[in-house]
Amino acid sequence: MWAKPADVAVRDTLGAFCAHASLRIEGARGGPLAGLTFAAKDLFDVAGYACCFGNPDWLRTHAPARRSAPAVRMLLAAGATLVGKTLTDELAFSLAGENIHYGTPLNPRAPERTCGGSSCGSASAVAGALVDFALGTDTSGSVRVPAAFCGLYGMRPSHGRVPTEGVIAHVPSADTVGWMARDAEMLGRVGEAMLAERIVNAAPPRRLLIADDAFSRATPQARKVLAALLARVARAAGTAEHVTLAPDGLDQWVKTYLAIQNPSVWAARSDWVLSFKPDLSEPLRERLAVAARATPRELAAAEKERAAIRHRLDTMLAGGAILCLPTTPDIAPLRARGSSRAQREAILSLTCIASLCGLPQVNLPMSELKGCPLGLGLIAARGADTTLLALAAKIKRPPEPQRFTSRDALPARGRRMRRS
Repeated sequence: MWAKPADVAVRDTLGAFCAHASLRIEGARGGPLAGLTFAAKDLFDVAGYACCFGNPDWLRTHAPARRSAPAVRMLLAAGATLVGKTLTDELAFSLAGENIHYGTPLNPRAPERTCGGSSCGSASAVAGALVDFALGTDTSGSVRVPAAFCGLYGMRPSHGRVPTEGVIAHVPSADTVGWMARDAEMLGRVGEAMLAERIVNAAPPRRLLIADDAFSRATPQARKVLAALLARVARAAGTAEHVTLAPDGLDQWVKTYLAIQNPSVWAARSDWVLSFKPDLSEPLRERLAVAARATPRELAAAEKERAAIRHRLDTMLAGGAILCLPTTPDIAPLRARGSSRAQREAILSLTCIASLCGLPQVNLPMSELKGCPLGLGLIAARGADTTLLALAAKIKRPPEPQRFTSRDALPARGRRMRRS
């Protein structure tokens, strides 16, 4: 399969694609995804191209990949055509969808608001109809959050279900390869190729667990809007009951997750940061400084806590239960304001649940608040990925509003025009 120059970068007025990797690699003829186009977040190896990883110094100090990542090869073998690599937050260490080096991709469903990250470019490209679907990575919520903010179906699979080889590591114990699409059918088609499992053979859900403490983390307006969906979801998922996930509070689960995340990130990035002294944004420097202070004792304690959390969730989800919660506490923040530490930790209180436990989660883009997308999340037992995809297809989605496309793009205000 040979790379050819791509025209998608020429049509990209959303700031979604990386300019350093203008490519087009045709998929196999006759595959189940033949005729479809996709993009890959710029953490995935594509033979002959280096990743910029959201930072020009990373691009400068890393050689082109010799072989494409297995996840990319799987989709090419299924017939889909790769048309480019998409922008990520700097070193993929953010949920904001902002990048001081390359700019902030536009959110086609809410142009005045951010896309969310770190798979921001992939979400922008799919929501703007530049591609049929896109690959992202999800460690702390980097597929689920942009899918929710951009009104997309987004899938984080069970940890280890899709190979992460050839993908820049972040937190290996939580890293997953996920994908986004504009409709549930497309999400499922891609899922069958990625998971090598037919959705029609998926075990049906038995009951719906409504996570009251997770819903309490959403804003009052968001809770009201999402509550209107619960009856429809319950009809598709079986009987409904209310549960409390974290008796000691979801804030404690966030602390546990961060105590695992931070030493993993520093272990993966420290040699490069100390050797090359790259140009990093101030928020990223601060986050890495916190990561560098993590101790082995804190990590060991957090691993014990994670084991207890996993056991609790595994018990809850046994027997075909599906857990329902807001994907994010609110709609996307305004671009001019950006995201705050408080917003990040509020999001983590919801996304850390699947991340800590290695569970699959799907975002349903079936609600709106103030004219902006608002996502509902469904979590299944580990390995029950196709159950989620089948359930997402079963729940009927209301008619969509007119979609903002790349042809209607607004100017990217305040963008530094240093391109990769």
